[in-house]
Amino acid sequence: MLHDISATRTGASDIRSYLAEQERKTMLRFLTCGSVDDGKSTLIGRLLYDTRLVFEDQLATLQCDSARYGTADEELDFALLVDGLEAEREQGITIDVAYRFFATAKRKFIVADTPGHLQYTRNMATGASIADLAIVLVDARRGVLPQTKRHSYIASLLGIRHILLAVNKIDLVGHDQAVFEEIAESYRKATAGLGFASVVPIPVSARYGINVAARSPQTSWYEGPTMVEHLENIEVDEDGTTKPFRFPIQYVNRPNLDFRGFAGTIASGTVERGDEIVVAKSGKTSRVKRIVSAGGDLEAAREGQAVTLVLEDEIEASRGNLLTAPDARPHVSNQLAASIVWFGEQAMASGRQYILRTETDSVSATVTALKHRINIDDFAHEASKTLEINEVGVCNLSLQAPIAFDNFIDNRATGAFVLIDRISNATVAAGMILHPLRRAENIHWQALDVDKAARAAQKHQKPVVLWFTGLSGSGKSTIANLLERKLHAGGRHTYLLDGDNVRHGLNRDLGFAEADRVENIRRVGEVAKLMADAGLIVLASFISPFRAERDSVRELLPAGEFVEIFVDTPLAECAERDPKGLYRKAKAGELTNFTGIDSRYEAPEHPEVRLETVGQSPEETVAALESWLIENGYC
Repeated sequence: MLHDISATRTGASDIRSYLAEQERKTMLRFLTCGSVDDGKSTLIGRLLYDTRLVFEDQLATLQCDSARYGTADEELDFALLVDGLEAEREQGITIDVAYRFFATAKRKFIVADTPGHLQYTRNMATGASIADLAIVLVDARRGVLPQTKRHSYIASLLGIRHILLAVNKIDLVGHDQAVFEEIAESYRKATAGLGFASVVPIPVSARYGINVAARSPQTSWYEGPTMVEHLENIEVDEDGTTKPFRFPIQYVNRPNLDFRGFAGTIASGTVERGDEIVVAKSGKTSRVKRIVSAGGDLEAAREGQAVTLVLEDEIEASRGNLLTAPDARPHVSNQLAASIVWFGEQAMASGRQYILRTETDSVSATVTALKHRINIDDFAHEASKTLEINEVGVCNLSLQAPIAFDNFIDNRATGAFVLIDRISNATVAAGMILHPLRRAENIHWQALDVDKAARAAQKHQKPVVLWFTGLSGSGKSTIANLLERKLHAGGRHTYLLDGDNVRHGLNRDLGFAEADRVENIRRVGEVAKLMADAGLIVLASFISPFRAERDSVRELLPAGEFVEIFVDTPLAECAERDPKGLYRKAKAGELTNFTGIDSRYEAPEHPEVRLETVGQSPEETVAALESWLIENGYC
């Protein structure tokens, strides 16, 4: 029995020693990327196999799956260790981002296998966002491809500074040194301006394990490290604990009246009990009274730890704010410049509102200007009004409220964001903040003695924007014009903004492409807001085909000051009326981007007023609308 107890104690001691040893190892996060069929999944499978992290049952399953799905003839298909989705196995491609853990005697690793297909570029960006190094695979038979460059550029944008260039399938080019060196030189030239700290090319065959974990006599001309050796020894960026303290508040923890703490995960830096901190948005200061963790109170905490901070003072702070070091504060601004990777099926449009979401904050944002688009072939800056799916560009954004952030190059955790489509709630872009716009620092609100209420009281009316939307020929302008005549005759102070009229002046520089239509409504919305602020009843008659832009104008105004009036006339009836001959031209192909023909119209889902004009005269329609306005206190 004593022998058994001693053995148990020895075993427990061995386990503790092993765990302690694992804790002391450094962690490297990396991803594999590149073009389609370059062998990314196979390479990761080979790494797992060669580092002896494939268990017997997994190996047996791999043998069965290789026979069923494999693309390596009679041999093991290592890609199947990573490609877990049934769709991936059937198609032989990677769709989702697959994360795997493995370790060697020197280091621990987390690797993200990202898809190579163009339509899954957003998944690649997800994997790159947490990586310290990128393994860029190139098929030795095909060389550097556009997708190779795109992934390398995105890796650079997302802060990756170390590249392992794996020239894969070297066996299929006869282990030719000249081919390897030509590809390595081509890649170096293609990415010379991306600021990588290191680019290490290695000739490999993921299928046969050449230069993955062990050298091969078939590439005796290669004298550099194997992939595993390089991954074990590469020195990546500085420890995040050396950066300024950043604590994004996830939520305010108040289980009872005696406890109030701010919960979250430390994004960078360290904090100790008694340290002075600053609330980024307000500038209020306090000191850390307690650092509460799941295991009890701590004297100090560091980057990556999830804790609750209790402060000495009852200061106002909530989710979306940052607790920071007082001597190294983040930016707080509502205008910024950023690099973005566009994922949306619909093109990005300047003037359209999106939801900008950081790690803990969320705010409405408008792309005010696309400064340039990046040509992936040569990384040249090109003028453009839009970004299509998988394109990269630099833009300016205006936010509805200030956010706290760092430049992405200084702090990846607090300098990144995503853009969310307001209608579909889909993620349409990933963004990396370059810097705040200086113009925001030079513009301040001027206090005015005469406000909207005073201006409206002088006119004895309630200010409102009556927004008429509908297809061309639906009768919007006719109805709006008749209503203004009646309101004016009744002593009301009004102004009619008409779609055609503003294009003769304010918006004469805009065309009819989607981006121009978005900007058209953005400008008109701002003008309508100013007119309502003057106490006027504003009648705005615009096709305004996109729901997101109409909602954006609504949000510019207080509740109750935006009335959406849907002039609901069927397309066939509008085309039959065709008062300007535009439908005839559009159907003949003489007019492009015409709403209802080759450009979509998104009908209002819940308008305040719906006017059906078929079977009614304009006068009858206006009488019904006027009655609604009187009943709801607008007249």
